[in-house]
Amino acid sequence: MAPFPKITDIHTLKLIANDVRQDLIKALVAAKSGHSGGPLGMADVFTALYFNVLNHDPSNPSWPDRDRLVLSNGHICPVLYSTMANVGYFPKEELLTLRKLGTRLQGHPHRAALPGLETTSGPLGSGLGQAAGMAYGGLMDKTKWRVYCLMSDAEQEAGNTWESVMFAGRNKLRNLTGIIDRNNIQIDGHTEDIMPLEPLRQKYEANNWHVIEVDGHNIGMIIEALNEAKAVYEKPTLIIAHTIPGKGVSFMENDHLWHGKPPTPEQATVALAELQTWRERIEKGEDGLE
Repeated sequence: MAPFPKITDIHTLKLIANDVRQDLIKALVAAKSGHSGGPLGMADVFTALYFNVLNHDPSNPSWPDRDRLVLSNGHICPVLYSTMANVGYFPKEELLTLRKLGTRLQGHPHRAALPGLETTSGPLGSGLGQAAGMAYGGLMDKTKWRVYCLMSDAEQEAGNTWESVMFAGRNKLRNLTGIIDRNNIQIDGHTEDIMPLEPLRQKYEANNWHVIEVDGHNIGMIIEALNEAKAVYEKPTLIIAHTIPGKGVSFMENDHLWHGKPPTPEQATVALAELQTWRERIEKGEDGLE
């Protein structure tokens, strides 16, 4: 079985990330509920993963040699669904069923509902433990696949996250890569006002993790960091992706009030127009990010 062919052209990947953003806005406005800020902020990371880094096959989601992706902060699933649709797991038209009765695209990922999902998520802080368990089993079975765990920064406030951090470090889970969406917001405001996380990097390093910090909107840098993680032996890797919540939509950017609500139809029209303008700048090579 051949995995999905990797796209290496950064220009093409940036255009795909823009499509992912536009499609998730359309899904949110159709659903009339859901989260906007986090999904927009993580579109570049998900594009890098699904179109360049992951070994996976959308035509065979249960391929035994696939890499495993665990979305711990399940509320940002609009970006996961949009990326999966763009890479071919299901028709893009299905995105408009987000959060509707009977849909496969539930408000938090439900493993039994949609092929290509590895876990069911909901309670924040649970994903790293699930991912660490998969990675531990993978090492025991001497498999070649890797496990990627996407987390929010605010869920670093959950105690069970740190049990998993210690477990992964102690067991030298070299096949595990964690990615934190470091956007500095949560539903009630800024993380450092509510429950300060810093020094976040040093906390992971103290538990035997290799830590890399990246601009979460620089696709080339994201791919480089994910590839570096593959070369690290005898410890898991954490990538701290510094992102802008609501990236690409001016009235959403850095506003924690957009953490957990969708745009109205009128707001979606403005958002899509801004994203289309950004796409045209990408096509002309004027967006400023490599």
